[in-house]
Amino acid sequence: MKPTLIVAALAGLLATPALADWSATLAAARGQTVYWNAWGGDERTNAFIAWVGRETERLYGVRVEQTKLTDTAEAVTRVIAEKAAGQDSGGSVDLIWINGPNFLAMREQGLLHGPFAADLPNAKFLDLTETSPNAIDFTVPVEGMESPWRLAKFVFNYDTARVDAPPQTMADFADWAAAHPGRFTHPDPSNFMGATFLKQALIELAPDPALLQQPVTEEAFAATTASLWTWYDALRPNLWRKGESFPANESVQTQLLNDGEIDMAMSFDPASTAAQIKAGLLPETVRVFVPEGGSIGNVSFVAIPYNAAHKEGAEVVANFLLEPATQARMQNIEVLGSFSVLDPAKLDETAKAAFAALPAADALPALADLGPTLLEPHASWMTRLTEEWARRYTK
Repeated sequence: MKPTLIVAALAGLLATPALADWSATLAAARGQTVYWNAWGGDERTNAFIAWVGRETERLYGVRVEQTKLTDTAEAVTRVIAEKAAGQDSGGSVDLIWINGPNFLAMREQGLLHGPFAADLPNAKFLDLTETSPNAIDFTVPVEGMESPWRLAKFVFNYDTARVDAPPQTMADFADWAAAHPGRFTHPDPSNFMGATFLKQALIELAPDPALLQQPVTEEAFAATTASLWTWYDALRPNLWRKGESFPANESVQTQLLNDGEIDMAMSFDPASTAAQIKAGLLPETVRVFVPEGGSIGNVSFVAIPYNAAHKEGAEVVANFLLEPATQARMQNIEVLGSFSVLDPAKLDETAKAAFAALPAADALPALADLGPTLLEPHASWMTRLTEEWARRYTK
């Protein structure tokens, strides 16, 4: 046997099964084009996905084509249609940016490839314990059927030129608004940002927050939300326009803050304040805060359909998204500004240095400043919560 063959044979014997499997995955993925179905409404995200494709092609010979969606359900519907037509291989969707109800629908119908996420080499940088946001998608255990890639977290921002001390807890908002009538509001709860404001308060005020992780029942809803409505009844009269009308969404509320009509706003992106200051959309005196005890957060995941034509390439892309260097670039406010899903305690010194070297901004919070990430309530609670708010407070 030639020396080179002997070395190769020994390498195969010495390699761990996971390493040998990943080598096979890399070999099979080379030359594939991964059709990544992802929401296309944000140009910075689209540009980041394009960069990912250039890098995976350079490093692994795997191209990425983004199928830009207006709604993730479009991709789910396509996979459902392919299954109904008996197309159990060679599907048109290789990778989906997915969350919550869409993930649950695909999982319940057997439309997902996996489990695969825990076997990705870069999964070693993740906290995958049962209660980690990386392991739960809107109360549904992930169990390796999707892989995390970016973190969203609910935050407030306030203008330090007008506010010395923002509320420390959600309960404190009622007292703050009473002392500063008309200077705070929230988006209409028919918009997810307004609904998240109510959910954040509910988690803090609920007698038993654990109930929020289960599907809602009328009995549980009445008992759990009683303190929320008492709090909101005290808050509402002191809101902007006396709580009789609300900004339609986050963008409108941000404009009110920029115009000086209100003193605080909210976002699901901790880096958005610094980005908006840089773009001239907010005063330079605006800063970010979260309530004591942390705030609601959720992780964006990628999943692979059961019939994907290029499963190996999709796994390579999912793994590349978890590279510390990739996550650091994603967190760079000049690139995307989305916070990393990696566990800082699991990073080596090189990776920690990459994050430490990221551009700073006065309004950009450190991950440690954001506190714990609170799990989203079961989706049924949001539906019932917004219905009840509308019944109580709209004419």
